[in-house]
Amino acid sequence: MTESNDYDVDALLDQVGFESDRNVLTRRQAEVLALRERDVPQADIAHRLGTSRANVSSIEASARTNVEKARETIAFAEALNAPVRVDVAAGADLYDIPSRVYAACDDAGVKVNQTAPELMKSVSDAAGDAVSGREVKRDLLVGVTMDGTVRVRRQDTG
Repeated sequence: MTESNDYDVDALLDQVGFESDRNVLTRRQAEVLALRERDVPQADIAHRLGTSRANVSSIEASARTNVEKARETIAFAEALNAPVRVDVAAGADLYDIPSRVYAACDDAGVKVNQTAPELMKSVSDAAGDAVSGREVKRDLLVGVTMDGTVRVRRQDTG
């Protein structure tokens, strides 16, 4: 068990380039995440920050939610800018997606960085419950960036 006092949080945040005015996390959220990522127990962090363990838990949960929202925002922005966008309708066969993506990439002059099995796994993993077995259960958008990175977005309506 590592004491939170063993870490200079300001130095940790400086080292990773945290700037509160350019970040979706508050300074306190960043401090808590920095310590939690170094396996410092919430009780030790609470003691260091002069608050309760329950409050540290709440700060950590909010921080992790904010990080996930930031990731989703980046994925959204990348999908908007992706030169290759392939709409995959519910009912499609997962095994048909690679050929459709490769054809669209050929048309756009973009090279995909994944083999067909890797691409199917990426789509299935990113889609979550929108893919079951080989069947696409909900509409998807498969985007490919200029550097060949594949991004999958669920087209949730309603």
